[in-house]
Amino acid sequence: MYKATKAIYFCYGHRLLNYEGKCKNLHGHNAKVEIELQTEALDHRHMVVDFDDIHRVIQSWIDEQFDHKMLLRSDDPILPVLQEQGEPCCVFDTNPTAEAIARLIYDYAVEQGLPVAEVRVWETESSYASYRKTFA
Repeated sequence: MYKATKAIYFCYGHRLLNYEGKCKNLHGHNAKVEIELQTEALDHRHMVVDFDDIHRVIQSWIDEQFDHKMLLRSDDPILPVLQEQGEPCCVFDTNPTAEAIARLIYDYAVEQGLPVAEVRVWETESSYASYRKTFA
């Protein structure tokens, strides 16, 4: 099994509703995403996927969806206020956790035909959440 991993960085703000920790308040993160790809056989260039291709496909989507935006749950009371002011927001059905972000990135990468094994979202230098499919 061959694997290749690409790191992508972005900044975002969020808060978690129905949560008792510090993340219940509006705050920001400098996130690092690691997209791990895997395949049994290399392509004609002897690569899993070209790192530039991963960057081109995923980085542009992350920039459009999440970078320098407030990631908020659809029922967050601050959402209408920010939208009225023209602030860029990304709306989630669930709390915008690192786990939820990892799942969205994973699903998008798979839709783009990338052989994704796992997506990790580092919320801080010491904490990450990940998503990968398991097969029975």
